[in-house]
Order: sequence, then structure tokens, then C-alpha cells
Amino acid sequence: MRMINQLFMILFTVMAIVSCGGGGKKEAMPNQQVVNDSEAEFINDDGGFNYRPDTSKVYYNKPIDKTKAFIVISKKELRLYVYADINGDTTLIAHYPVCLSRNKGQKEKRGDMKTPESAPGAPFKIKQIQDASTWTHDFGDGRGAILSYGHWFMRLETPFSGIGIHGSTNNEDKMPGRDSEGCIRLRDKDLDHFHDNYAIVEMPVIIKGEKQGNLPFEDKAQKGKGQLIR
Repeated sequence: MRMINQLFMILFTVMAIVSCGGGGKKEAMPNQQVVNDSEAEFINDDGGFNYRPDTSKVYYNKPIDKTKAFIVISKKELRLYVYADINGDTTLIAHYPVCLSRNKGQKEKRGDMKTPESAPGAPFKIKQIQDASTWTHDFGDGRGAILSYGHWFMRLETPFSGIGIHGSTNNEDKMPGRDSEGCIRLRDKDLDHFHDNYAIVEMPVIIKGEKQGNLPFEDKAQKGKGQLIR
């Protein structure tokens, strides 16, 4: 009788776990969004746009030769990827979420609120790194001229003046997202990490088109889980 009771208790416990979802595949809630990690933007229940949450990650913790590093900015994923040549292999070093231009598409003129895209085989470059810790900007939203750039402004060599990589002081709630006037925004702490570990003048910068997927080397280079940046 004791054995029968024990078997009954085991069967009851298993049934309870399965009924609570502990032993099987969980079903999505009716309003839950299923988001593909390669698609940063998705439509919410109200017909507006949301962006999947994202974190910064480091994949390679050893010092790198900065002259062999470059970045790829994906408009599709809203991410800035750092790659470098490590022993002859293109290796993913880190990635950060970004905020890009309010309007989509290739930049055509100053003031069109678009982030420029580099031509195939012709990356932009970081041409100047400036201390922007005291710089302010008036976004026309009633806040006036406020600190906006983080510690650094990394000016890019593009056909358009004023385009750069900078922080998101007072605007980090837009990360990741589409809210800039054409520049590439990083979280302030990510900007500092990028500056201290990877960025140099003349660093190549590839900015991909809105729907452009991985470049030929990226699928192999992006394998790995990475560690969160603290």
C-alpha cells in the first residue's frame, strides 16, 4: 500500500508540473509579440511601432589592434557592431543598441532627418573625436538647450556635414529607436566603452540600408553568446 501511495504522489506531482507549464512548451499570451532578433522594429496592438529591448554585449575581452577594427551599423537591427581582424579571422568584438534617424532611407540633403548609408566597398570613416561633454542641443520640444551628446562626438567623413556617433544624454528612453536628426546615438555608458576600447580616427564605418541583412562575413562572425557590458 505504501508503494502504491508513493507512485500516486509521484504521478500527481508530474501532472501538476505539466499543467503549470513547467514541463512543456509555454504558449504565448494573446497579446504577446513574437519578435525576431534580426528585426528591431515591430508593430504593436495599437498599430504604432515598438522596438525590441536590446543590451550591449562584449564577445572578445582581450586587447585588440584598433587599426584592424571597424564597425557596421545595421538600420534593420538598430545595432552598432564592432569587428576586428584577430589572427586573420574577422571576429565580432562587441555590439551596442543605437538610435538612428527619425526618417528612413538614404540621406539626400541636410535637414531631411535621415542617417546616411555607405556605398558598397566605400565605408565612411571616423575623422575626428571631440569632447562633447558640455555640448547642448535644442530639440524644439520645450526642454530648451540641454546636454545631449554624452562625453564624445565622433565626427564621420560622409557627403554630409554634422553626422557623427555620440551619446544620448537626456534621451536614453529612445534607445533603441528612431529619433535622431541623422546621427547615430549610443547610450552614454556604451559610448564611453566604445571610445575607451575600440574607437580611433580613421576607423572604417559601414552603415547598411534599411532592409539590408548580414554582410557575407557576418553570419560566421556573429556566432557566440557574448557577455553583458556592466
